[in-house]
Amino acid sequence: MKLLENKVAIVTGGSRGIGEAIVRKFAANGAVVVFTYHSSSDRANAIVEELTADGSQVLALQSDAASFTAAEELIKEVVGKFGKVDVLVNNAGITRDNLLLRMSEQQWDEVMSANLKSVFNLTKQVVRPMMKNRGGSIINISSVVGVFGNAGQANYSASKAGIIGFSKSVAKELGSRNVRCNALAPGFVGTDMTDALDDKTKEGFISAIPLRRLAESEEIANACLFLGSDLSSYITGQVLSVCGGMNT
Repeated sequence: MKLLENKVAIVTGGSRGIGEAIVRKFAANGAVVVFTYHSSSDRANAIVEELTADGSQVLALQSDAASFTAAEELIKEVVGKFGKVDVLVNNAGITRDNLLLRMSEQQWDEVMSANLKSVFNLTKQVVRPMMKNRGGSIINISSVVGVFGNAGQANYSASKAGIIGFSKSVAKELGSRNVRCNALAPGFVGTDMTDALDDKTKEGFISAIPLRRLAESEEIANACLFLGSDLSSYITGQVLSVCGGMNT
């Protein structure tokens, strides 16, 4: 039996990078996967077409995770269509990097809205269906910079640190209903964004990683699969760092 067979999963920001890897991993392990995208409709539709052709049940919905109303509508649609939500992965997020002296209020607010408020929005809406179903796993994608900070990312680091505190609090509130909530803290991951960096910058990143390489998106998805499956049935309120040893 596949690890997520008979489970319904929602992944926000699932049309690229880590989110796409999670969608693919969940689908390969038997889940019905609903993923959201903000503007990449062509990419999202291509993923659905490919995975559906392979026999998976995948649905892409355009939705703004930073909007409370949109989150409410999303969960209602998924529950109405599939009857439940077993796994929620709050992955959607952005960066607006700048030194604090130069950071604008807009750069701060945009990151907080997309990265932290979005986690509240979706989690708030999924709580009742999960409690009714007497079970569920909420996985919030944080970051190692939410644990130890990073120069030029005060907004991003603060949003990711907020996710950790939020996850621990939710775990304590919902544990008695068998609803688990954990945070996943990736380190530096090889994505389109890091591919665009020059070699010297990449070498600087890699030198700070004990395993001496960037993570693959699939390695983050593997950890997410573990937290979403019953293999982690007694794990809640934790921060799992997938960082090659950076947070050691």
